[in-house]
Amino acid sequence: MSANAIPTVTPNAYLTLHYRLATLGGEDILSTFNERPATLQLGTGQLAPELEASLMGLEEGSHTTQELAPEKAFGPRNPELIQKVSLATLKENSAFGEQYVIGDLVEFAAPAGGKFAGILRALDDDGALFDFNHPLAGQTVLFETKIIGIL
Repeated sequence: MSANAIPTVTPNAYLTLHYRLATLGGEDILSTFNERPATLQLGTGQLAPELEASLMGLEEGSHTTQELAPEKAFGPRNPELIQKVSLATLKENSAFGEQYVIGDLVEFAAPAGGKFAGILRALDDDGALFDFNHPLAGQTVLFETKIIGIL
């Protein structure tokens, strides 16, 4: 490697960068551009694998905006992730007396420990209908990055 080669992003790179996820309409979902940049190690799950893949080969100092289709971002919507939850299960995962409204994001304890979350879509006497898809599943997003440093 020559002394003046520009470093590029590799699968296990340690990066300092600004990044922004936005809707196609330009509405910010998440952005570090108005704060301190993020520092992260690729390959450790700090960024979704699809987002990491879109960084590969970018050069230090580059500022890019990529349009990521659902398959390259948060995946397509999966109808199997829309599930009925019993009122008993909902109560077990709720604070005492908690009242929910359609559109609420509710966290559940996973059987193996950990947590998962779903958005309440419907509620009746039989139970609650939750959508456990990632809120951005099925959407094309803009992924803007400014690579500040690569180690």
